[in-house]
Amino acid sequence: MEFPVLAWWQWGLTELSAVFVGMAKTGVSGLGLLFVPIMAFVYGARVSTGVLLPMLSLGDLFGVAYYRRHADTKHLFRLIPWTLFGLALGIAIGASLPDQLFKKLMGGLVLVLVILMFWQENRKDQESVPTGWWFHALAGIVAGFATMVGNAAGPVMSLYLISMRLPKNVFIGTSAWFFLIINAVKIPLQVFFWKNISLSTLTIDLLTLPFIALGAFVGLMVVGKIPEKWFKPFILITTALSAAALLL
Repeated sequence: MEFPVLAWWQWGLTELSAVFVGMAKTGVSGLGLLFVPIMAFVYGARVSTGVLLPMLSLGDLFGVAYYRRHADTKHLFRLIPWTLFGLALGIAIGASLPDQLFKKLMGGLVLVLVILMFWQENRKDQESVPTGWWFHALAGIVAGFATMVGNAAGPVMSLYLISMRLPKNVFIGTSAWFFLIINAVKIPLQVFFWKNISLSTLTIDLLTLPFIALGAFVGLMVVGKIPEKWFKPFILITTALSAAALLL
């Protein structure tokens, strides 16, 4: 395989991102947007998505391996068809969307959703879990578009699954299976449409595997120490921080 030529600091930031990927995929989902700007800084926005996608897929394997029995398949069947539609939108118009505009749109949208979630949680007359088809459709389309354009669907999925009031392990397991399936679909799309995955980028991805494994192990330890009652506030706070980073 072609060996990529990178400076030491590029390798360092890439491996740091790999640790964050592993942690995000095993439950510390607030890190989900930290590695996106780091990788974009190292490789450039468009190229970075081709380097990052296989890293995310490797991380998905760790998440599924540990939480495979906890997924709620009902939500997968509700979301995936709409997410595939969002992927198609991303392919159709994502290439012409400026990176800065996308980041600000996503950051603003996620922050609004977080505020709504906090408001809903503190209402005295809290409504039941959203069940309308439009809610699942909106979440799936936005997640599909965001992940196709910038690997940035993590906050959207976190808020959707939190709104479903899933227990901690079911939340993580459902998210792990969702992204394993969607990222597997995205790989050939980026190979043939965006042409930003090559032997060189795959070599980089292979070299990040030990660091993804390290991050997955750290993530499992961190999540294991978070009590069930604090998991939802933890997800909301870390998601809000990651969304704010997109607006900077």
